[in-house]
Amino acid sequence: MKAIRVHKLGGPEVLQFEEIAEPQPGPGQVAVKVEAIGVNFIDTYLRSGQYKMALPGTLGREAAGTVIALGEGVANLRVGERVAGADVPAAYAEVVVAPADRLVPLPPGLDVRHAAAVMLQGMTAHYLAVSTYPLREGETCLVHAAAGGVGLSLCQIARMRGARVIATVSSEEKAARATEAGANDVIRYDQVDFAAALKKLTEGRGVDVVYDSVGRDTFDRSLLSLRRRGMLVLYGQSSGAVPPLDPQRLAMAGSAFLTRATLADYIATREDLLGRAADLFEWIASGKLSVRIGLELPLADAAEAHRRLEGRLTTGKVLLIP
Repeated sequence: MKAIRVHKLGGPEVLQFEEIAEPQPGPGQVAVKVEAIGVNFIDTYLRSGQYKMALPGTLGREAAGTVIALGEGVANLRVGERVAGADVPAAYAEVVVAPADRLVPLPPGLDVRHAAAVMLQGMTAHYLAVSTYPLREGETCLVHAAAGGVGLSLCQIARMRGARVIATVSSEEKAARATEAGANDVIRYDQVDFAAALKKLTEGRGVDVVYDSVGRDTFDRSLLSLRRRGMLVLYGQSSGAVPPLDPQRLAMAGSAFLTRATLADYIATREDLLGRAADLFEWIASGKLSVRIGLELPLADAAEAHRRLEGRLTTGKVLLIP
């Protein structure tokens, strides 16, 4: 089968489209013929060396497809069943092997591409707005990178929960996407100081929560954007890692709360995994949640997908299609 392999760390050019042996499922595992693969910033962190990965290796954690073989002891899935997961090892491939208990069966009628698009980014938006800081009617949130895959879902879920959404984006096209997703106000952070603009929008109060996936470039001003005892939720670092922090700065920001959240801790149990997926699938089916797929490329063009993602040239979800 074909897969994307990484033999050395570096830029997108290190992604190699190669022929490798098709994996076979072991006990508790299933083999899945992949139909769509989600591309995420964590893939670029691994490829570049920001996060550790074993070499040679295959990137990817998010995929959807059809079960083609069962390992010993698997009783919750069957051959021919459509599944998706956010914890699919080595997903940049035509066939993957994954733990059966980390895959979610897809309901009839759900587009497999939509499933691949929401398993990681959609569930991230879900835990951020529902669990990390559970938004309530009348509260205000700031969503950075609001036109990205997580951002668009997060804007919609926040509005579902009755919150006011203030979004930051870097272009007029992205501003339009964020507005379509439900943002009440949009700030062009490439043109103005977003913290100052936000304080004007909130009459000096600040927001209840900032959802920040950008990291180094936005962190300081995100702290300044909070109300007293507000929460800064850092869940990514697309601009680089945040430098070490003196806790006294949280006191100076109004006794602010800070958390560094990650999806793995919010879908650690199968109950959590199935519950979050069920909400997302129901919202998609009912039209409450719109999934925007901004770019689809063949698996062989993974390097181009990474270039566009890192260059902030995409809106919505980026998919690779084997």
